[in-house]
Amino acid sequence: MSESARVHELQQQLATLQERLMQAERLTAVGELASTTTHEFNNILMTIMNYAKMGLRHRDEATRTKALTRILEASERAAKITQTILGAVRNRSADREPTDLGQLVRDTLVLLERELSKYRIAVELQLQPSPHALANANQIQQVLLNLLINARQAMPHGGVLCVTVRPSDDGMVELIVRDSGCGIPPDVLPRIFDPFFSTKTGPDGSGRGGTGLGLSACRHIIEGHRGRIRVESTVGKGTAFCIRLPEAPSSNAAAIATPNMQVNNSASSSSRA
Repeated sequence: MSESARVHELQQQLATLQERLMQAERLTAVGELASTTTHEFNNILMTIMNYAKMGLRHRDEATRTKALTRILEASERAAKITQTILGAVRNRSADREPTDLGQLVRDTLVLLERELSKYRIAVELQLQPSPHALANANQIQQVLLNLLINARQAMPHGGVLCVTVRPSDDGMVELIVRDSGCGIPPDVLPRIFDPFFSTKTGPDGSGRGGTGLGLSACRHIIEGHRGRIRVESTVGKGTAFCIRLPEAPSSNAAAIATPNMQVNNSASSSSRA
């Protein structure tokens, strides 16, 4: 076998291994979704059961109306979670289409609301009116989920998680995930996107650890979208990941009018890369 043929064969083997690693990372993401939402569904079921019992105990119309309203709200939340998970599992195509990044952020945070609240994370959303991005929504959601979980793990004693979506002047849309956590040491920062490199020594309190594939897979996905991902971090102050994705064609005329919002999942409302 000639040298060029051998190199070509090795390149093909490397591409195959990379695709298998990406598939493993996708399955891991689905597993984490299932783990997170199992706890969430348990909370929803307890809410439904408690208000159903209240409705059965009390005969007056006002109490029963309140109980039925709470049951309906809990059921709608369960339906939203189910739809988000099914969408992530079913749609495995590589097609890209105009994607509302602001709505994608909201849908992903629904899946992590309980966990962020448990660890006393205050969530700030800064969703500016922006064009749609040309993206595969499921793949970008996988990236976003990974970054959000990393941010939560960087703030074990609580903190602030800020998610920003904003337009850029160069035909790109920016998605920024910023935390107020421990930060990443300067000597580690250049290696965080390397395959199998991880600063995590094992599972944390939620059972999540690190294989070192998460951020490597994130970069692979973003670069596959002809986008860019970069990180800025200061030890003791926090970390920010900035994703830049191309605008969808002809999307400038239809910017998404999503107002800036702030959502607080603080310790006062509940218990707290």
